[in-house]
Amino acid sequence: MNWETVIGLEIHVQLQTQTKIFSGSSTAFGAEPNVQASPMDLGLPGVLPVVNEAVYPKAVAFGLGIGADISLVSAFDRKNYFYPDLPKGYQITQMDRPIVLGGAVEIPLDDGTFKTIHITRAHLEEDAGKSLHEEFADRTGIDLNRAGTPLLEIVSEPDMSSAEEAVCYAKAVHQLVTYLSVSDGNMSEGSLRCDANVSIRRAGATKLGTRTEIKNVNSFKFLEHAIEYEIERQIELLESGERVVQETRLYDPVKGETRVMRSKETATDYRYFPEPDLLPVVLGDKFIKETLEQMPEMPNEKKLRFVNEYELSEYDSSLLAADKDLANFFEEVTDESKSAKLSANWIMGELSAELNKENLKAQESKISAEQLGQLILRIEDSTISGKIAKDVFEKMWSSGDKVDVIIEKEGLQQVTDLSEIETMVSKVINENPDQLKQYLSGKDRLFGFFVGQVMKESKGKAN
Repeated sequence: MNWETVIGLEIHVQLQTQTKIFSGSSTAFGAEPNVQASPMDLGLPGVLPVVNEAVYPKAVAFGLGIGADISLVSAFDRKNYFYPDLPKGYQITQMDRPIVLGGAVEIPLDDGTFKTIHITRAHLEEDAGKSLHEEFADRTGIDLNRAGTPLLEIVSEPDMSSAEEAVCYAKAVHQLVTYLSVSDGNMSEGSLRCDANVSIRRAGATKLGTRTEIKNVNSFKFLEHAIEYEIERQIELLESGERVVQETRLYDPVKGETRVMRSKETATDYRYFPEPDLLPVVLGDKFIKETLEQMPEMPNEKKLRFVNEYELSEYDSSLLAADKDLANFFEEVTDESKSAKLSANWIMGELSAELNKENLKAQESKISAEQLGQLILRIEDSTISGKIAKDVFEKMWSSGDKVDVIIEKEGLQQVTDLSEIETMVSKVINENPDQLKQYLSGKDRLFGFFVGQVMKESKGKAN
């Protein structure tokens, strides 16, 4: 408790556009190396950048979503440095006149309160290429497909004091950019990457300690582990009388540690100057207003609507509203089933379990919203029981067949004829005289035994 941690995050969000920020090359993921790199992306002599106008509505929507100031005039700069996957020898970014200034994100804390994380700025820039080390024994490959991919870099104030808070903030940003369709947020494909600036100081001190930067962390779990390791490393250094060196570090998830990448550069090292090939971009008030009008319902608004419109609990509403695709799936299922509570239960239960098992998103579900709604309808109209419905769900997921086809083919229709059920009940009672005697003498728990035997007799189909 003699030390306190200070953390700030720089989150790089890949914008969801069809083409790159300064060229017409595709941004599609998974292509063969270097097939989506145009002369502009390669930095060949004589090429000139042209701004992709599709990046501006997305950057502005994010700014409006965090309550920031939108710069009506923004401009690009050159950030000069040498790295093998940066073919031009500089990166086109925004330094002095970024598109977004200020704003804040609220994160929940364990004690039920909220903490405000302030945003310094968010600026547009191009991504670099990718160095490939795994496929080559004694050399490095360079894939420039990613070079020129549009990014929005979101820079926070150093307002976080633990790895948990940093992860919570990163998740809040992830939720925001996916809700606004600013980015698909796919971290495994590099659509959202975090740089964590970590420093340690004596408890109660006002001066910041020397910070290190952990680069390009692409999962929330790795982000938490990397920060926790770096906190321990810096405390050990300081308590042993050594000093923390300002440097850029990489996180190795296999060894669970950070290691030195290079000494930390300053703004002066990058020799920023205005990009001479691009004019400042001027946005009008009308553009800002139109972007605001096109913004979707936000998570908190959706949560409140689910509580009021569908009469769901706050807990259920929060879980569903946390993911835009899951929330949309829920509404589609409810439109079909007419039962919001059952729809919510099935989505948060069986459906989410299968999605998590196969690492799928809601829109990738093997059972459509319409099909799941029809399954719930068959429970509601007593065609099948809730227990049988789980078996039907599994068959729908594996086979792709529709609910009515499976019910018909498997003979799963629920028995609701009272006389038929009474016949089965009488048979079970007659076949179990000892249990009947015990039940009648006061062993009420045997009631469950009889119910189970009737369900066994009916093969699970008795209502």
